[in-house]
Amino acid sequence: MNETATGGPPGGGSDIAALAKGGQQNFVGFLMRLAARLPFLFIAGRLYGADALGRFASALVVAELVALVCSIGEKRGLAQRLSESDEPQAGLVYDSMIVAVILASLAGVLLYYVPAPLFPSGEYTPLDKLIVIAIPAYALTEIVLAAQAYRYDIATTVRARAVVEPWTISILAGVLWLFKPVREAGLSLAYLASIYAGLFTALWTFVRSYGAPQGWTPDLRRIARMTWRALPLAMADAIEWGTRRIDLFILGLFAAPAAVGVYYVAQQVASLPQKLKTSFEPILGPVITRALKDKDYAAIARQVCQVGFWITAAQAGIALALGIPGEAIMGLVGPNFVGGTWALGFLLAAEVVAATAVVSEAALIYVARFRNLLVSVAMICLQAALTVAAMLAADAYGLSDLWRAAGAALSLMLALAVSSIIKAVMLSRILQDRVNNWRWALVWAAAAAIVIGQAAVLLPEWAELIFGIPAILGVYGWVIWRRGFGPEDRVLFRRQKKIGDVLSTAAPPAG
Repeated sequence: MNETATGGPPGGGSDIAALAKGGQQNFVGFLMRLAARLPFLFIAGRLYGADALGRFASALVVAELVALVCSIGEKRGLAQRLSESDEPQAGLVYDSMIVAVILASLAGVLLYYVPAPLFPSGEYTPLDKLIVIAIPAYALTEIVLAAQAYRYDIATTVRARAVVEPWTISILAGVLWLFKPVREAGLSLAYLASIYAGLFTALWTFVRSYGAPQGWTPDLRRIARMTWRALPLAMADAIEWGTRRIDLFILGLFAAPAAVGVYYVAQQVASLPQKLKTSFEPILGPVITRALKDKDYAAIARQVCQVGFWITAAQAGIALALGIPGEAIMGLVGPNFVGGTWALGFLLAAEVVAATAVVSEAALIYVARFRNLLVSVAMICLQAALTVAAMLAADAYGLSDLWRAAGAALSLMLALAVSSIIKAVMLSRILQDRVNNWRWALVWAAAAAIVIGQAAVLLPEWAELIFGIPAILGVYGWVIWRRGFGPEDRVLFRRQKKIGDVLSTAAPPAG
């Protein structure tokens, strides 16, 4: 069963070990981020309220999307450039940083003087507009962390994104609420501070790792060629990120800020299992580019299937643990947020069905960059059309804004399901190998978790959260371990050597 599921016989042990080690390191970061993100949602919901949270969420969507575009796709494209080029690596990274700073600064100035895209409701304070200052920092952080990941340094990503950023925004959101002059813009200012704190954390390690570029001077022609080549990947990154945000943006056009705030909380809870995908993303790119250099397409298929199953299995378990007691979880943020439970359920399901598309795209961006982009554009258009249709249907039937939120989440789930099917088939044809991360053990584990979950929801809310969530995760994990995990899967839970040691024979040069 496991041989078929992983696309062939086990092999490429060092690559699988590297993927497992990277996943282990970032999974710890996922748990840390979870521990820090929940206090922020509690503070934002209880102190600031749904209206303020909705305005903040609308601005955040646009600011991060613009920053991602300004990073010119280097989050995933930098590994390929560093693998293929014989030029000093530090210079290649600094080229990307220069472009990102220039583009992000121009975009920030434009949005500061034309803030309508940030605040579609028209409600904001002068301090709220300062969120645009985060755009250059966010773009630079993406590039710096990608450079570190190329050298198999995942710990820096964990520190910056899972510890420094979430704890900074959680603590400052609470502190700034105490000061009335800045209270209305407290969420925006806390976010701004968290992004720069994360950037400085990443830069500290980056400078020690890469140092100053030796013999490097900016060259407009070289930078222009790099930017032109990166455009398809930058657009793919923006679209992939946009599929998790366009629903929020469209909802903000049709619904009141309070509904957007409720949806944002549901989205933040649902995005926690999505972070599991990023547990493997930093190391998956370098591993795939190495296999491409050797033209080992069977290894790529095996790596994609292996990681795809790991992500699907973990996301499904967490989705069940968070979705079954969904009312209790949303109620933690505040009574007004309980109405977003249906939206939470659809968003959690969306993350599970998206796993195949995510890991397939990790390879497609290298072997079929333009075709992958076309599929991504078609999918986000499909999602936008479905979301608008859901909003119009809510108008036609006189449904509340909370039903609009559920419709937006359902639209996302359907679009991601279609994307997963198309991208898996496309990659399978290119690699001439099977790409499928489905195993029937997922059904048995989910069924057992649902049975336990139905018993858990009969308990008082505090017991449902304290005892129900661990019980659901426990029975799911036991079944998936016994029925779904083979020897090549269990490497994920073994103590691994450092990634640099695992791949010492093929690790990229320090440059």
